[in-house]
Amino acid sequence: MSLINKMLQDLDARAGKPGAQGMPSDIKPVLPPERGLPWKRVAVAAGATAALAVAGVVGWRMLGQKPAPAPAVAAAPKPAPVLPKAPEPTQALAFEIPVPPREDLGAPLAEEKPVDKAAPVKKAPAKVAPKPAANKEEPKVAPVKTGGRVEAAPQRAENAYRRALASLEDGRVTEAIAGLEAALKADPRHEASRQTLVSLLIEAGRPEEAMRQLGAALALDARQPAMAMLMARLQLERGSPAVDTLMRTLPYAAGNGEYHAFLAGVLQQEQRHREAAEHYQAALRTAPGNGVWWMGLGISLQAEKRNPEAAGAYQKALASGTLSSELQAFVERRLKQLGR
Repeated sequence: MSLINKMLQDLDARAGKPGAQGMPSDIKPVLPPERGLPWKRVAVAAGATAALAVAGVVGWRMLGQKPAPAPAVAAAPKPAPVLPKAPEPTQALAFEIPVPPREDLGAPLAEEKPVDKAAPVKKAPAKVAPKPAANKEEPKVAPVKTGGRVEAAPQRAENAYRRALASLEDGRVTEAIAGLEAALKADPRHEASRQTLVSLLIEAGRPEEAMRQLGAALALDARQPAMAMLMARLQLERGSPAVDTLMRTLPYAAGNGEYHAFLAGVLQQEQRHREAAEHYQAALRTAPGNGVWWMGLGISLQAEKRNPEAAGAYQKALASGTLSSELQAFVERRLKQLGR
């Protein structure tokens, strides 16, 4: 899911554009360096550290500013070259030609002996009667032949995906999007096509279409935490509720600290602090040294008037040594509010 993780970072980066909420006056954001989309690598772009993506949620909600995206790791190897499309010969249709009964028309009728009634020739066509019924069922399979062999739906999707990557490599984005849609039409479960298509739609400024594709993917298989997180992020940016999206995939995110922390941040935004604290605790069981998650836990505990526990969480956040200077100053102010 490295491509999806990259898209989460790209969405975080957009928060610094006009229209996003500003940070408090005593906190100055650190702007990330500008960089363009590497079109030649977009289909196989490498992921970034997931924990930083989740940290962005807490920083964004608590301090009013989304953090800069984490630097991407080295790009994955260049996709395999696209094989030339083999010509598709016209599919041959099988015809059943009935054989008429044999008649000895050349012999005189007066001198010919009667035909043996025990084995009449006219009954022969009845033996081949079932064959036409079998031929009627063949159109249901609707096989596609390529180079003399039948091409199954997954293979058609893979071939369409490779052709779309070739179009993308040449900078033909619109053609690449159409090719990826064709791949998903052949096989809706082709995960690489879905991820690449969502990425291109977001970069093309078509978030509604990207959300429809993500919704279709999650409807087919809800066991995709990264897809659910990206869907929730797009919903949040458009002012739509995102908790339901995350809750549907939660049963399949057991042991996924990033997912629990992301959900905790969304719950915290909706003032559901008791639930948020539970999910922060679940996330911290997978990564006890994550200072941002300790800070998020402290915020929810303080909102629930559990001040001693909140102070302990803030202190562990400072002790982790992983907070930025802005977040560290925020935690110190919270500790002063609690008299610590």
